[in-house]
Amino acid sequence: MNEPEVFIAAEKALTAVVDQIRDDQGDMKLPEWFQIGSGQDRGSLNLRKIVDYHAYDDAWVPDVLAGRTAEEVGDKYDGDLLGDAPKDRWHTIVDASIAAALALKPENLDKPVHLSYGDFPAREYLKHITSFRGFRAFDIAKMTGADTKLPDDLVQGMWDLIGPEAEQWRAMGVFGP
Repeated sequence: MNEPEVFIAAEKALTAVVDQIRDDQGDMKLPEWFQIGSGQDRGSLNLRKIVDYHAYDDAWVPDVLAGRTAEEVGDKYDGDLLGDAPKDRWHTIVDASIAAALALKPENLDKPVHLSYGDFPAREYLKHITSFRGFRAFDIAKMTGADTKLPDDLVQGMWDLIGPEAEQWRAMGVFGP
């Protein structure tokens, strides 16, 4: 599987987990084992905010893959993206993200995209966000009591794409010991 295919598999896996979240689970506080980014206050985060952050991350995918910069996009994705119909909004955002990945031509996988932490080839960006979605699908499933088994093709695809770089990512603090 190539980078867009593994990304799409991760999107679908995370969506399958999000679809299983019950309405009464949005206020769930994060368990201690749930990894969050540095500088985030664990006490201020709940499941709804985690899912909304993923919607925010997904909303950027079409713009990033189109080569737009943060300055060009502006603040259009700020705020609560899920609103009163979180699962419907989730699907709309994810569908656009998947469509952007499907539209990415193989010859454009090495073109630079502009991220908040620097410019990277599109294929690297897809690896970064694929790992985020794939691992978070497991985390949210575990937190909510859903099935944590990820699709075999996703696990193999993540292993093939990310495995060779795991030690480098660990040195950067992306993965723990």
